[in-house]
Amino acid sequence: MRYFIKLAYNGTNYHGWQYQPNASSVQETLNKAVSVLLNTGSSDSEQAKQINLMGAGRTDTGVHAKEMFTHFDFETPFDVSSLVHKLNSYLPKDIAVYDIIPVHDEAHARFDATKRTYEYHINVFKDVFSQDESWYFHQELDVTLMNEAAQLLFHHTDFQCFSKVNTDVNTFDCTIFEAHWKQENSKLIFTISANRFLRNMVRAIVGTLVNVGLHKITLDDFSEIIKSKNRENAGFSVPAHGLYLTKIDYNYL
Repeated sequence: MRYFIKLAYNGTNYHGWQYQPNASSVQETLNKAVSVLLNTGSSDSEQAKQINLMGAGRTDTGVHAKEMFTHFDFETPFDVSSLVHKLNSYLPKDIAVYDIIPVHDEAHARFDATKRTYEYHINVFKDVFSQDESWYFHQELDVTLMNEAAQLLFHHTDFQCFSKVNTDVNTFDCTIFEAHWKQENSKLIFTISANRFLRNMVRAIVGTLVNVGLHKITLDDFSEIIKSKNRENAGFSVPAHGLYLTKIDYNYL
């Protein structure tokens, strides 16, 4: 039987979602918890080794997730609500499990996702209580111009200029569904949705849009950067701690 886990995590203390040699990851922490709790009292000591969580994607070191999905297979029936409760008691305080959902056997947390949404949070006021969850940036930004630049993303599909170099992908094509800035009190929030994202893509887009907001580059420059397909022409990558994976869409959930 296949199950989806819906969860959230604060990525401050982790080297991203995916397993890392000699470093703590969300995937490893959750996998250990699921394995231990599902096999407590089980006569099959090998079952724990067979549990392998597959995430909907990877998040980098320090990146947060308000909504993440992962799937695993387990043949022995168990009480879903009880396991959710036990996981939240067992897991560290920066990982929370919201639900465990039975799905069909071919369902896949990564390949079946139709849309992913990210937010990037910039704090324009120094807030000591949110410095690990948003990027403090004190310079004044032209948010109207940044929104005009964000709309230019819809005119393109090849975003190689925003991709981490030497990444192992077959295509740099992505379909952008949503991209905009909004201000909430002292916080600027950039929201972007797409069918897929390249490694480091959102942080590079935000860094380039910040350069637009600082009037370092024009709207025409922004378009030319995308057309160049060259990462060196795009802006800096903003710090990871301001980035959140906020939503993953599936046709059957």
